Amino acid sequence: MSRLGFTIEAEATGSKARAARFQTLHGEVITPIFMPVGTQATVKSQTVESLLETGSNVLLANTYHLLLRPGPEVFDRFGGIHRFMNWSRPVLTDSGGFQIFSLPHSRKMDEAGARFQSYVDGRMILLSPELSIGMQKSIGSDIMMVLDQCIPSTAPKALAIEAMHLTHRWAERSLKARGDSLQSMFGIVQGACFEDLRQQSAEFLTRLPFDGFAIGGLAVGESKQQREDFTELAAGMLPRNLPRYLMGVGTPIDILEAVHRGVDMFDCILPSQLAQRGVAFTSKGKLQLRRSVYKFSEDRLDPECDCHTCRSYSKAYLHHLNKTEEVLGWHLLSRHNLAFYHGLMKRIRESILSDRFLDFYREQRECLVRSDEDHPSTPFQGPKPDRSGRRLALGDYEVIRNQAGSSSIRQKSSGEVMHSVNPPDEEARRLYVEPASLMERLRKGDVVVWDVGLGAAHNAMAAIREVEGHLEPGSKLRIESFETDLNPLKLAIRNAPRFPHLHHPAPTVLLRDRLWKRPDGAVEWALLEGDFLDRIDGATAPDLIFYDPFSSKTDSSLWTPEAFKRLKSILGERPVRLMTYSHSTLIRSVLLDCGFFVGSGPSSGPKSSTTVAFNTADEAFGSGVLLGREWLERRSRSDARYPAGMDEPNRKLMDERIARHPQFLRPA
Repeated sequence: MSRLGFTIEAEATGSKARAARFQTLHGEVITPIFMPVGTQATVKSQTVESLLETGSNVLLANTYHLLLRPGPEVFDRFGGIHRFMNWSRPVLTDSGGFQIFSLPHSRKMDEAGARFQSYVDGRMILLSPELSIGMQKSIGSDIMMVLDQCIPSTAPKALAIEAMHLTHRWAERSLKARGDSLQSMFGIVQGACFEDLRQQSAEFLTRLPFDGFAIGGLAVGESKQQREDFTELAAGMLPRNLPRYLMGVGTPIDILEAVHRGVDMFDCILPSQLAQRGVAFTSKGKLQLRRSVYKFSEDRLDPECDCHTCRSYSKAYLHHLNKTEEVLGWHLLSRHNLAFYHGLMKRIRESILSDRFLDFYREQRECLVRSDEDHPSTPFQGPKPDRSGRRLALGDYEVIRNQAGSSSIRQKSSGEVMHSVNPPDEEARRLYVEPASLMERLRKGDVVVWDVGLGAAHNAMAAIREVEGHLEPGSKLRIESFETDLNPLKLAIRNAPRFPHLHHPAPTVLLRDRLWKRPDGAVEWALLEGDFLDRIDGATAPDLIFYDPFSSKTDSSLWTPEAFKRLKSILGERPVRLMTYSHSTLIRSVLLDCGFFVGSGPSSGPKSSTTVAFNTADEAFGSGVLLGREWLERRSRSDARYPAGMDEPNRKLMDERIARHPQFLRPA
């Protein structure tokens, strides 16, 4: 039985967001909650009094640093961290695993623990699960974390497997080391960016008597979309009746997205760290107070905030303090940032309790990604025009560098990036062209491809590049691209040197004439401008579908059961293969419920797998990629398997239809 008495008070309709409360040794905690990071038994630049004024309720301290200085003897003398730092409210202690991860060249990891050299006195220390928990018992924290092995989220699978199993063995040792202490303890789910490993980790740890669970190994190298996907995946694998903690995350928009996916607790150094650099989070967006645009501004920092900083000081004074690097500037901005974070959590909780979270979520997703570049200047000085960047933005889109160093297109309003991790051309070929077996199909006759979500034309051009020079005489490829907003392609063409796939006449001709044809007629590419669901009736019957619109958060109408039912009806009995980047349990469930056969597609870098769907049984059973009954078992444990708003009777009917799907009835 949990030591915390975790109680869910409300769950948001159409979301996994929840409001809860639980009791620790030093007071009650209401969720969702943000926990300021007090690594060395202090939140940088803050006093206990200022923390209380901002609304802080739980602080995070770090076992690794406090082990080295002041050491367990001091905490034993004082009876724990609460008396030592004069903090009467709850404290959560990290185990030190992440800090060890941050020392790759000065530590050694093995079964016994992590050996590292102290930065205080140079001595070698073995941080074992027993020492970590012993130190946390001396600190007297309300919630202890097990010692885990943290690795980069993009690590190879072999390394992720090894680290996960070591974390599991250390988790068992951590529980044993706790003994009869009344302190609570959380297990940490690892598994990097591999769905099957996250599932294994969750299954192993949830069999142990932990009081809550953390999602570890994120915010250490993966993309934003990848982090959100694996947060949702991991949260859905954890018990509903225990708290869920996403470690080390993050920005206000990161927190909002994670609450939407079912997370309760957060910590991050950003409110204090960015304050030191002059950055403030406000209701109008993120501000950089070092900018000279604020030199004469008499305005308060945030007109909607009533914290001490906003009540007492102008932007001009805060600008001055940060330009002169006065400690007071750090203190005041950090104080405001913490108040903003706590205020955001309070508003999120209120929206869940009143069951209007989804409206709040949609509204705040736009507000929280704004920056002061979007704001009007002061009457005295405007921001300098950035002529060098004019070519890099058009409408709601901008050119950015993705994690692979390639250029990609980002939608500013949603933050979604087209091909965020891998080189876009490589990802288009891997996710769409190769699973389509395009050349093999063309050897048998003409092929029609529906390209749903033209974007910057990576998928269509990957198909064209694939077949040019290889087509058999008499065979023909026709691509029909559906798109509502042509600005991504226009922007990419404007920056063609950054996009090698556009070094071809087809995209420019397509934009001009809405149709491009090879001189020999073997390939033609048509643009069907407008909403896919509006243009679908007039399109040529397809053989392949590249289903690549923005996610359901942005292009929600294209991911609904109604959309896929209509698509299935239009396709009829024609053998069609559909490829999409999504691997969510919900999308796969909806496709199955609409009559498609569903399989696992290749990994994309951001995701451990994608999805391939088939319209007919013959092609599906011959593909070798269909999901099996083990997926049904995983689905039954997922909290994300039903469309938003579906009532309980219809959920049961959906479960029954999927269980009776021919895909799962055929003998293996």
